[in-house]
Parts: sequence; structure tokens; C-alpha cells
Amino acid sequence: MPPADTLLARSLAAVWHPCTQMKQHETLPLVPIVRGEGPWLIDADGRRLLDGISSWWVNLFGHCNPRINTALKAQLDTLEHAMLAGFTHEPVVALSERLAALTGHRLGHAFYASDGASATEIALKMSVHYWRNQGEPGKTRFLSLAGGYHGETVGALAVTDVAIFRDAYAPLVRSGVTVPTPDARLAAAGETAADVARRAAAVLEARLKAHHHEIAAFIVEPLVQGAAGMVMYDAEYLRRARMLCDRYRVHLIADEIAVGCGRTGSFFAWEQVAGPADQPDRGIGWPDFLCLSKGISGGYLPLSLVLTTDLIYQAFYDDRSTRAFLHSHSYTGNPLACRAALATLDIFAEDRVLDANRIRARQLGDALQARVGRHPAVRHLRQTGMIAAFDVADAPAGFARRFFAAGLAHGVLLRPIGDTVYFMPPYVVGETDMAHLVDGAAAALDDALA
Repeated sequence: MPPADTLLARSLAAVWHPCTQMKQHETLPLVPIVRGEGPWLIDADGRRLLDGISSWWVNLFGHCNPRINTALKAQLDTLEHAMLAGFTHEPVVALSERLAALTGHRLGHAFYASDGASATEIALKMSVHYWRNQGEPGKTRFLSLAGGYHGETVGALAVTDVAIFRDAYAPLVRSGVTVPTPDARLAAAGETAADVARRAAAVLEARLKAHHHEIAAFIVEPLVQGAAGMVMYDAEYLRRARMLCDRYRVHLIADEIAVGCGRTGSFFAWEQVAGPADQPDRGIGWPDFLCLSKGISGGYLPLSLVLTTDLIYQAFYDDRSTRAFLHSHSYTGNPLACRAALATLDIFAEDRVLDANRIRARQLGDALQARVGRHPAVRHLRQTGMIAAFDVADAPAGFARRFFAAGLAHGVLLRPIGDTVYFMPPYVVGETDMAHLVDGAAAALDDALA
């Protein structure tokens, strides 16, 4: 293993890091990670950092999980990759079947890619192509929530409403239309989160009524808008959105890239709208498209997919190639990534993870309330399942970088979004780990505000 300073120098010289102003690393050094153990990352100096954000929300069951490792080693000796155009293999078939079953077979067709933005683009393209195949080529516009984030590729930026990403590449982007967020923090005196949801849904209804003839799809992050600052809202908004999209013949795309795989308390966030997948719907249907990525492979390998209905699939099933869905990716359905995802689903089933997470979520919420709930700078302490967040009032310039650096000094990896500190730990954190995470966050908050 090269010395830490050598590794840092080489990285700065050769690697262009994502979402990073590289000049900042003149004063905030890169962290050279050499190994992982469960919820911990270990740097070149032996410092242990509790990964409180699951390495950008991807890691579910800890670093170097022995069960996922074993599955991947077995797959390596069988098949590493084969193109999915004209060929198939057991891991991709088994994964597609199991995910369909988790939706109660309401979304029975899976289309694969590598990353969340690609999944978004697949869903958007599939929606527009569906309407063209149905003889309605004028339906080409998209609706999304204010503050929504769905990826940073040129197509995905059309439905991403985060200024720093959107504005830099505005000349390249086909603009979409936003409707108000149902952010529960917007509640007026005497209002509930459900009241805010109903207000926002009324604007959505007006927009759909006036423009449904040109709108292909409405895309939404169910329950939690991640990059907007962990905006949390009532499921009433999604119930109304589903009914409105049905009424006005507009597709509904559920972007569960960040919030799926148990993050909100159910495997799919949409289950909190329509009910558990193995039970009849509560009168509210499932989305037309559901995008997954990040945690689906346990944080091991790039993998994303879009689940959709038989109705959508049948609109492309034809003798003419022009009616086929025209999207491809060299590593589509990679066997190694699919095997990692299958091992991830095995852990969910065998360890009753969702039940255990209810206890973990309560521990996280109780610890946060005790340690930072009364802090004078903390506002809107909130939680949905295994996602928790709070806002910092009157935060100084550069707060996010200052907090991040202070957190590292206290042995925790936390990366605020602007003035919002959030927690999205792996599902292997114990009570002692949780206490370390929250204690480190409380100390980092004091340091960053000092």
C-alpha cells in the first residue's frame, strides 16, 4: 500500500473528482480510504470513520459484506458479462422475477442500465415513445417537483430542479416544468403536512388539466426529495398525484433511486401509498414506471433499472423495429451486478431487515432528539424511516465544508447538503455505532458554528 501522501498527490494529479471544485482540496485534503468493515471506512492512517451517509446512499449492508462477497466470488467463476441484446443469463432473469414479485407483479418488466440518471432517461424516453406508439406524438413534455433531483445527464437535467446542476448546462437542456413541492416544512400555522400536500396537489391538478395533451409524464421522488435537502412530505400528495395522472392520462414515474430498498421504512416507498405489494391496492395504483439504483446492488457495483407495466411493454411489442424501445448500454444487466443485487435481496428476506430497521430508526430518532433536538441552531428535525435530517439556522458561509471536515475529526462521515445535515446510515449500524454517529454530528455542529 503506497503512503497516504503519495496516494493523495497521485489522485490530485490524475483523478477529476465528482461534484468537486478541485481547488478546494488545497485546504481540505482528500481522505485516502484503504478498506471497509461493516459501517466503517478506514483511512491510510488507520482512522476509523462511521459511514453515516452510506457512501452517497448506496451501501445497505456494510462495506465488504461477507455474504455479498461470497455471491460475487461464485459468480466470477461462472460468468462475468455477456451482452443482453440477443442473449440472457440466470442472474438477470432471477433478479427481474424477484423485483416483479416485490411489486405484486404490478410492474412485471425490468429494463436495465448502470446508474440513476440513466434510469431516469430510460423512463422519460419510454414514456414519450409509448405515447408516439399510441398515436399521440404531441405528448413530449415532463412535469417534476420544485427542487427535484433525478440525475445530471443532459436528459435527466430536464427534470432536475437544482440550480447548481441545471444552470451550468442550461443551453444543452430541454426545459421541463415544475410544480410546487409538498414540503411539510411549508405548513402554515394550524396546517398539517397533509394540508400542505393537498395544496400542492391542487396546483398539480390545474397544470395537468390545462396541459395534459402535451405532458407525457410526471416524475417524483416518493416521500423524500434527496438533493433538495431531504425534503419530506405526506403520502397524501402521492395518492392524489396517482389519481390525477390517471384522470388526465399522464404517466407517473416514481424515482426510488435514493428512497427505495428500505430507506423509507418499506422496501419500495410506494408501498406507503398503495399498500404492501402482497395485498390489494388501497384504491391507489402503482406508478407506471419505478426507477431503482444505488442500494439495489448493496453498494457494490453500478446497476440501475426501470420497472414498468405490461400495458407499457405491450405498446412496444410489434414486428416493426421503429416501435421497439431504442435504448442500449454495453453493460446492461451485468451478471456480477445482478448477482450482488440478488444477494442483497437474500439478506432482506433472511434477516427480516425491514422489521429490524424499525428499531434502528427509532434509535436514530431518539438519539438525534436527545443530542441535537434542543440545539439553538437546529430547525425542522425530521425523519422518514432510516433517513433523518435537520436544518441549521443562520449557518455561516462554507458551513457544509466546515461541518464535513469537523465530522471527519470526530470519526464520522457526514456530508451536508447546503445548510441541511442528514443521516442515511447502512442497515448494519448497532446501537453503539448509532450513538457514535450522533455524538460525532453534535460535536461537528458545535465546531462548524464556532
